[in-house]
Amino acid sequence: MLAVTLPGHAGGPDLPDQVDRSTLVESVEAAIDEAGFETAHVAGNSLGGFVSLQLAERGRATSVVALAPAGGWMGDGGLSDELSEHFRTLRQMVAAAVPHIDSIVSTPEGRRRATQLIVENSEHIPAELIAHQIRGVAACDAADRLIDLGRAIDWSIDPENVECPIRIVWGTSDRILPWPSAAERYRTTTFPHADWVKLDGVGHCPQLDVPLETAELIA
Repeated sequence: MLAVTLPGHAGGPDLPDQVDRSTLVESVEAAIDEAGFETAHVAGNSLGGFVSLQLAERGRATSVVALAPAGGWMGDGGLSDELSEHFRTLRQMVAAAVPHIDSIVSTPEGRRRATQLIVENSEHIPAELIAHQIRGVAACDAADRLIDLGRAIDWSIDPENVECPIRIVWGTSDRILPWPSAAERYRTTTFPHADWVKLDGVGHCPQLDVPLETAELIA
């Protein structure tokens, strides 16, 4: 099994000086090559879900399970002004919270507030994991460049180049990529015949919200 950290993210390789639509997926392909895989069963969430679909488009996926993948909104544009500003503001708020994170995650109320944008059910998530995620967001030094990239690139996937099975999983309570509007292009144009799984009352990160059910869907 290979768990990849994307370029520009905390713990991952540096984002190169020149970036485009292929930058992230080519980094994942390089990791797959280094691990000795020709193709792989791939799972990814949000931006990682989009990269997973790119791997399918490039013939590198045996199957894909995409959890609320980015890029499913209608039209050819990138991230909206609203979503871009949301991400910039969120990272600033998270960075300000890091010095107090141990105190924040020490109470159920603090853990709920720290996770309310990505899950609907936080009671089972360990405080240490929440703190780790918050520190990871704050340490994403390339966040602004990634947001700018997201505003500029073409998010479309050519279904004619996708030959492997696709399962797309979406929580109906997703607050970042709301169901069904953020999935509209995938549902109606790109992947209408994919295996669509709708999770009622689940947020943007099903792997955190309902981990056992998500693991079964991936398996």
